[in-house]
Amino acid sequence: MSDKLNELKISTPGRVCLFGEHQDYLQLPVVACAISLRISVEGHRRNDMMIKVQLPDIADEESFSLDEPIVYNKERDYLKSSVKVLMRHGFTFSSGFDCTVHGQIPINAGTSSSSALIVTWINFLARMSDQSQILSDEKLAWLAYEAEVLEFSEPGGMMDQYSTSIGGIIAIDFFPELKVTRLNTELKTFVLGNSQQPKDTKYILSHVKDQILAVDKILKKIDNNFSLHSVKYDNIASYSKYLTKSQYQILEGTIKNRDITVIARRELLKKNPDHKMIGELLTEHHIVLRDVLDISTPKIERMIKAALDAGAYGAKINGSGGGGCMFAYAPENFEKVKEAIELAGGQAFIILPDTGSREEILEVV
Repeated sequence: MSDKLNELKISTPGRVCLFGEHQDYLQLPVVACAISLRISVEGHRRNDMMIKVQLPDIADEESFSLDEPIVYNKERDYLKSSVKVLMRHGFTFSSGFDCTVHGQIPINAGTSSSSALIVTWINFLARMSDQSQILSDEKLAWLAYEAEVLEFSEPGGMMDQYSTSIGGIIAIDFFPELKVTRLNTELKTFVLGNSQQPKDTKYILSHVKDQILAVDKILKKIDNNFSLHSVKYDNIASYSKYLTKSQYQILEGTIKNRDITVIARRELLKKNPDHKMIGELLTEHHIVLRDVLDISTPKIERMIKAALDAGAYGAKINGSGGGGCMFAYAPENFEKVKEAIELAGGQAFIILPDTGSREEILEVV
């Protein structure tokens, strides 16, 4: 054990989805940005096989033994599922850990607090395991996806795990195969607004996902060549006679969002993108999420209007919707935008793009 780490601190960012909201589980492209609100796990080895985790931010704690079979005791038992997934991949542990979790990321608000926690925890565990392995960003993301989504048969996609692991601004293609592209664009200041309205992420994801998958199934029976990846927006009207009005609207919204993402990504690949255009595309994306997918709320609408009136280039709801956060792109007047969001009833944070999961220097006490 002398050649192993005895203590370690890992932190991971939250994320906002710039473009492609409600697209990743359809294997359509997304553009995401890691943000400068982070979650950390700091811990050291124990002399037994117990894992004890303190979560003071939510006045909670968890403990379980590595000597016993791992049994889930609650929905989304992520601390245990992460250990179980790592063991399945050949990682072993000859001791337990005492750990403390601290976070700045709004919880259950669409900014990937759960994924950031899992990425942080898996990064910590892999380095502190008997194998002392530093995982690649992509491997870390995949293991987190297994622990969060596959292990519990959740409806979500892969965007959160890859964005928080890798950091910065990334574009993710899922079809015909997974491809992550790091975009070197240096976007400027954002303002994140938390409505502090609780949301049912699992229900919203399933509800929206089930609707568009039903449309996809209907149209594939009619046209073997139909694909959400390739159908042209100008051609979707030909399918309207096979769909109800609401089904056609969600098809139209999905293809609009897909095309907005493609346009934005093309702009973000430029060394000097048009920042006002990026803002306008964010707002255009939000309008579809609001009017077609119906995932916004009156309070979030007030916060978005306040941000735009205060000089933000653009704004949109973030995450699955039904509550949670919005964000505004505000390279200028960001303090004014923050104040406007707060006056509209939100909790506001000035944020920047940030790096991915990383080891932190331990403070000497």
